[in-house]
Amino acid sequence: MARIPDAFIDDLLARTDIVEVVGARVPLKRQGKEYSARCPFHDERSPSFTVSPTKQFYHCFGCGAHGTAISFLMQYERLEFLDAVDELARQAGMEVPRETQQRNANPDTQDLFNALEAASRYYQRQLAGSDRARAYLDGRGVGEAVRAQFGIGYAPEGFSALKDALGTDPRRLQLLERGGMLSKNDRGHVYDKFRDRVMFPILDRRGRVIAFGGRVLGKDDGPKYLNSPETPLFHKGRELYGLWQVRQAHQKIDRLVVVEGYMDVIALFEHGVSQAVATLGTATTPDHAELLFRNAPDVYFCFDGDRAGRGAAWKAVESVLPRMRDGRQAFFLFLPEGEDPDSIVRREGAAGFDARLQQATPLSQFFFDTLSVGVSLGSLDGKARLAERARPLLAQIPDGAFGDLMQQRLTELTGVGARQPPAETRAPLRRQGSQPLAPPKRSLVRGAISLLLQQPSLALDLAPPYRFVALRQPGIDLLTELIALVSVRPDITTGALLEHFADREEGAALQKLASQSLPGDVANWRAEFQDAIAQLDRQTQQQRIDELQARIGQLDVAEKQELRQLLRALAG
Repeated sequence: MARIPDAFIDDLLARTDIVEVVGARVPLKRQGKEYSARCPFHDERSPSFTVSPTKQFYHCFGCGAHGTAISFLMQYERLEFLDAVDELARQAGMEVPRETQQRNANPDTQDLFNALEAASRYYQRQLAGSDRARAYLDGRGVGEAVRAQFGIGYAPEGFSALKDALGTDPRRLQLLERGGMLSKNDRGHVYDKFRDRVMFPILDRRGRVIAFGGRVLGKDDGPKYLNSPETPLFHKGRELYGLWQVRQAHQKIDRLVVVEGYMDVIALFEHGVSQAVATLGTATTPDHAELLFRNAPDVYFCFDGDRAGRGAAWKAVESVLPRMRDGRQAFFLFLPEGEDPDSIVRREGAAGFDARLQQATPLSQFFFDTLSVGVSLGSLDGKARLAERARPLLAQIPDGAFGDLMQQRLTELTGVGARQPPAETRAPLRRQGSQPLAPPKRSLVRGAISLLLQQPSLALDLAPPYRFVALRQPGIDLLTELIALVSVRPDITTGALLEHFADREEGAALQKLASQSLPGDVANWRAEFQDAIAQLDRQTQQQRIDELQARIGQLDVAEKQELRQLLRALAG
């Protein structure tokens, strides 16, 4: 897929008023220079969601959601990146660069989608003519409406039914093979991969068929479930079965229930639980976790209560923890032995299943219960062991209330990590026999970055070379990168700057700084920024002077001359 040029994205965002984009979907109320509302991405009683017309980005102080007009459409409308860009470009009367459109509209890829869609229609026609397959679905209580909703079909017996029906020329045969619909034996003979199976089409986030799962009808006819292999369109660690149907059923998704199989999803939908999705024969991956939380604030993982189920639940914990921003919740429901969501919802109905979900174990409890297995919390050694197990995992949780409370819980259990009083209430440090030390001054680097995030164009006032880049201080590399980014993209907004760092570890810190409101206006900020840069330059000079003076006896002629010039410059 071609990458849309940064210059086009900057121009698009510059022509887009984020207040109009958000305001068309969320009631906004003006508060000073910004607008506020109750956050559309989590439930709250008082507004903590702000939209800044000057910075052209939104931020929720409650759940941490933030971004540009593009990311707002992606989160609110559940669009993919390219679809969100297309939508904003259409509103702004712009065309996505032709080369990008052509490369994204890869004819081979579109032909592959078409071939899989044709296979899905073929399987649905075969289901209509198979008494045996329909009897199986009748026996499982799957009605016609849900069959149509999920596009359920049937792959007939025989080794070449699909191949004979659709592989009518070498090109179509090649597409079916690339799409994972055909297999090849050691002698090179090509045959249908799915045979005598109830077929479940797997859809992408735009409702296109990208793969299939097949459920065997005969007990001795191979594995119970067979999935498509990885293909150019299908990566099982990134997809969730049923997510498209959930999106179609709900304008706003309050929760998602993650189950293990196709029929579990189907049965839950059949009985009115229409927020169910399934991983595709694999453990919950980080991509799954991100996809789940992009669509719902609350995620319930439903597993068997045996050892394998609890192992799968722990895999989910490991994927979920780094994505537990405030406002998100994860729960774990462990089913009795011999039960699955299908059997429970058929017997207890939607109300019974919902009652079980209400009693699900919160992630925090499951986390500490699991890590405490085999640990004696009555001994110092046991407490130390729990702290040792928990700390690296807790470090992955994003900054926020949830992370703080998890750390607090670890302290309650072990006594390890008791927090010191806040800095402002702590007794000031003293040197022996001296007055209290003054609190440290605010970092110049952090201040300069904060100002740049308020008004990126401040960087355009600086002329290279930048002397301060040689300064050995935390944050200098980031400040340098921000200035360089603005210099090559002079129209970049605060929102677009943050988007550039969204997937990097610096992103969260930059987001916090950008969400602050600094006093003064652009003229004040410009003077403060230039003063900060001047001070950093002087610190760089002093750093070099200290280096040279430390080697005063070994300096050559050029270095002695440099030292004299630096001392004169610093004195002047």
